[in-house]
Order: sequence, then structure tokens, then C-alpha cells
Amino acid sequence: MSEVRLTVEPRTEFGKGAARRTRRAGKIPAVLYGHGSDPKHLSLPTVEFARALRNNGRNAVLTLDVAGGESEVALTKTVTSHPIKNYIEHVDLLLVRRGEQVVVDVPLVLTGEAAPGTLVTQEHNTLSLEAEAMHIPEQIEYSIDGLEGGTQIHASDITLPRGATLQTDPEALVAAVGGAPTAADMESEIDTTGAGVVEEASEEQTSGEAS
Repeated sequence: MSEVRLTVEPRTEFGKGAARRTRRAGKIPAVLYGHGSDPKHLSLPTVEFARALRNNGRNAVLTLDVAGGESEVALTKTVTSHPIKNYIEHVDLLLVRRGEQVVVDVPLVLTGEAAPGTLVTQEHNTLSLEAEAMHIPEQIEYSIDGLEGGTQIHASDITLPRGATLQTDPEALVAAVGGAPTAADMESEIDTTGAGVVEEASEEQTSGEAS
């Protein structure tokens, strides 16, 4: 996981009005907290922060150069976006130290193709891991190449990067390989559904005649 450096500014104004002014200035209101220290209210550069998320994911390690010469290392904890306009409204940052172990959710990517005639269902898109703050994996890959129908993949089956510890329930089902429906199965389902519609319509017609 690469480290991203951002120049940030302290915030001295609070409230919705102040947050709107911060965003109009091309910055994102943020709060940095952790290790028992008092929360620090910051303004993040919108373009640079969005680029960091796009290129490095939510678990990017951020080195925050605060105006005045102070630097902090942080992870993104929560990103709040506008539900309609989709711009970033607020960010919560977690203060970390180099060498510290942190718990994060890491994307799980299935690679390869299962055996012909199968259908893969992925139940978990991420795994919760404990890892060293400066060595968080960008993603974890698991090959399903050639797996037959009936195969189940649990969290404990995933090989983790060196130094990482699984926090997700080891018995959690993360993916399953089943048999893909055949053309005959689909035709049978259509026939059954159609018969049910005809039967329902017939019952309604009979009820109408009786009344």
C-alpha cells in the first residue's frame, strides 16, 4: 500500500454554514482522532483526497502535513457523501503510528473461471484483517479457476499476506460454486410460473361469476 502525502489546514469554524464555505473553497471538512488525543478539525484538499481514494482505496495511508509544520499519519475511517449529488461532505480520519497494528476491511477479489456449467456466488466482498499500518494490502486475491459445483470457500481458506491476521469469522462463507441453471430448468420455471398465472386468473373469473 503506497503512502499519500496531503497538505491540510486546521479548521476554526464549525457548523453547517462553515462546512459549506469549506467545500465551496475546494476543501473537505475532516476530523482526525485517535490515541486518546483531542480531535483535530482539518480541511482536506478535495481533488487530492479523491485521487488518493481512487488510486489507493479507502485503506491508503495518509501523511498529513498540517500548516505550521506538524505532520500526522492517518487512515480514512469514514467518508460521508451527499446522497444525491455524490460529493464528499465529511471525512473521519484515524490517527495511527508507524508499526502499529490496525484492523481494516480489505477487498476480496476472485480470479479465474470456475468449471464450465457452474455459477459463482460471492457472499463477502471484503475481509476484516489486522495488519501493520504501513503494510495494508490493497486487495486479497483468491483463484476459483476450475472449481467444481458444490465447492464452498470460507474465510479460513483464504491465504493472507505475511503479517496479516484474519478478523472475519473463519467459518464465514465468502463464496460458493453451484450448478448454473440449464435451459430445461429455465423452461420448467417459466412453465410453472405461467401455469400459476393462468390458475390465478381462472380462480378470479370463477369468483366473479359466482358473485
